[in-house]
Amino acid sequence: MGLRLQSTRLWAIGFALLFLAPVLHAQTDSAAGATITFRKVFKSSYPEFVEIKIPESGACTAEIRQLSDDPNPQTFQLSPSVVQRVFDLAGELHDFNGVNLEIHRRIANLGEKTFVYQNGAQVYQTTFNYSTNPSAEQLVDLFENLTREQIDISDLQRTMRYDHLGVNDVLLRIEKDYDEKSLPDPQALLPALDQLAANNTFVDIARDRARTLAGRIRTPR
Repeated sequence: MGLRLQSTRLWAIGFALLFLAPVLHAQTDSAAGATITFRKVFKSSYPEFVEIKIPESGACTAEIRQLSDDPNPQTFQLSPSVVQRVFDLAGELHDFNGVNLEIHRRIANLGEKTFVYQNGAQVYQTTFNYSTNPSAEQLVDLFENLTREQIDISDLQRTMRYDHLGVNDVLLRIEKDYDEKSLPDPQALLPALDQLAANNTFVDIARDRARTLAGRIRTPR
């Protein structure tokens, strides 16, 4: 009788855990906070595929590649101010819940863009080619500039490792992006710039340019 009672209790506990598992999982996901995802697919362009995920923690991932390439998402940390700006703009768009952003007029293909809001089991998304909604335009511009910034960082790291002669050209492009205010979180460039400036295997002009740009980023006017 004792063994039978114990077996019945174990079965009841197992059944309860099976029933509660999805609920507990959803609560865990919710506790982790919301995530905003931007996805863009634009064939015959560069890059053809972009997907940037921004959680409230700022521990982001970015996948920037051609469609024929293998997936290879990279992690990066985004400053709290930029994360807040992303979520503020998403909030102005009701976190994409029931929002239609498409202009609904014949217009050239500018790439299929998708915004996704996810918080646990709560998921909203909207897809469009082009929108005149001011908040949507600002959010697209922010993600496009984040894409540019990640490409700049990746190209600088690649040339520092494999193509020392190409470093200065990449720095010139980064300077231009910085001057045009196209880098949402330029502080992210500082580790690579500082490493370059301190390494005497690079030509002096590149080291000086990296040092100057790092100083401008640290003390913007």
